[in-house]
Amino acid sequence: MRVALLQLTSTDDPARNSEAVRILLREAVAEGAGFVATPEVTNCVSLSRDRQRSVLVDESEDPVVAMVRDEAARSGIWVALGSVAVTTDDPGGRFANRSLLVGPDGGIAVRYDKAHMFDVNVSDGESYRESAGFRPGGTLALAETPLGRVGLSVCYDLRFPYLYRRLAQAGAEVLLIPSAFTPATGAAHWEPLLRARAIECGAWVLAAAQTGEHPAVSGRLRRTWGHSMAVSPWGEVRLEMGTAPGIGYVELDLREVRAARERIPSLGHDRELRGP
Repeated sequence: MRVALLQLTSTDDPARNSEAVRILLREAVAEGAGFVATPEVTNCVSLSRDRQRSVLVDESEDPVVAMVRDEAARSGIWVALGSVAVTTDDPGGRFANRSLLVGPDGGIAVRYDKAHMFDVNVSDGESYRESAGFRPGGTLALAETPLGRVGLSVCYDLRFPYLYRRLAQAGAEVLLIPSAFTPATGAAHWEPLLRARAIECGAWVLAAAQTGEHPAVSGRLRRTWGHSMAVSPWGEVRLEMGTAPGIGYVELDLREVRAARERIPSLGHDRELRGP
C-alpha cells in the first residue's frame, strides 16, 4: 500500500491547522495514498498553557478531528491522526495528547493517549514539563488495517522500547511514532532510535513529524526537528523528509516484516532473568 507522511509546521490555531491539513490530505489522495499519517499535536502546537486552555476542546468538538473524519470518509482512506491535544475530565484540568486512527468510513477505529510524559531539561534554557498540562494514558492500542496490524505511540514513547516490544509481540507489523522532537534531541537521537525500534521489532516504523518554527498568537515560539521518516523492518531508512513541510511517500510491503522476523526471531526469545 502507498503511505503518505505529512510533515507539518502547525500553529497554535486549530482552525488554521485544519485547513492546511485538508489541502495536504487531498493532495496525498490524488497521488494514490491509501493510508496517511500526520505528526504529534497536529491540531495545536503551543507552549502557552493559557493559549491551550483558550483553544483546546473535547475530541468531539475539535475541528481537525472533524475534518479528518470527513476527508477519510470522502476519499475512503485510513488516516493516522498522529495526535491532537484535547480536553478531558481530569480533576486538575489536564489535557490528553491523543492519537486517533480513522477508518475509511470516517469512524475512529482506535484511540491511544500518550503514555510517557516529556518532562526533561534539554538544556539550560530549554525545559519541558508535559505532565503539568497533560495526563498520561495507560493502555496500549493495536488495530487491524489493510496496511497490516498497526500499533500506536506518540513521540517521547519512542525512548521506551518495552512499549514497542509489547505491541510487536501482540502482532503489530507497523509502528506509528508521530512526533514533535526538539532540534537538539532530534539531531542526536531521532534516526538511531527509530531504526532501533524497527530492528528490535522487525516492524515498519512510520514517523511523521512537526518541523520548523511554529507561529503562535501567544507564548514563546517552539521549534521542532522535522526529518519525518519511514524505516523498514530491517532498519533501512526508506524515506527521510528533511526540514521542509510537505508530503513524503513510501510503499509498504508486509513480506518484509515476515522476512526480518524469520531471519532474526528475537521476539520469541525473551527470558526471565534474576537480579540485580
